[in-house]
Amino acid sequence: MKPSTTAERLQEAMNIRGLKQVDVLRLAEPYCRAYGVNLGKTALTQYVSGKIVPRQDKLTILGLALDVSEVWLMGYDVPMERKTAPIPMEEDERSKEFVELFNQLSTEQKKAVLYVMKGFLEKQ
Repeated sequence: MKPSTTAERLQEAMNIRGLKQVDVLRLAEPYCRAYGVNLGKTALTQYVSGKIVPRQDKLTILGLALDVSEVWLMGYDVPMERKTAPIPMEEDERSKEFVELFNQLSTEQKKAVLYVMKGFLEKQ
């Protein structure tokens, strides 16, 4: 049996962080874009009120936006903190762009890029 409901946990996370629903939607926006999930004002209101329980994809987005464990958000007696910190969306997008561009290089160009990167790291 779960000690809390998802609605209660959403309220608790929002209260701890001093967030309103509009803030949660703003925080969720980059994750929604990245993962192709739509999270609207009406849906969030229904989740917070307990009228509807969010599907797994929405729980994931809410967990990322609030930086809490999805299992905790579901109401189970587990730590609130995420086990892994989410990668900031800007950093994740840059990484994807780097990989895409790197894969377009020839073998010799890839070697040159790696050589330069290692040089930068040695100077740190």
